[in-house]
Amino acid sequence: MADEPAGNVQTARAGRRHELIVFFFLAAVIWPFLSVAFVGGYGFLIWMWQIVFGPPGPPV
Repeated sequence: MADEPAGNVQTARAGRRHELIVFFFLAAVIWPFLSVAFVGGYGFLIWMWQIVFGPPGPPV
């Protein structure tokens, strides 16, 4: 890094900072939201299935 011009070092630092911000946004906002949406959607699908076809188990 000592041989590089100052502009390249600033660009590398700005890129690294942007990458960290995007990573934390994904880790703290997007993935938890998608996880809750997936589990909630799956639960809703099972609930609707049981309303239409009845609960699991042998017929009474």
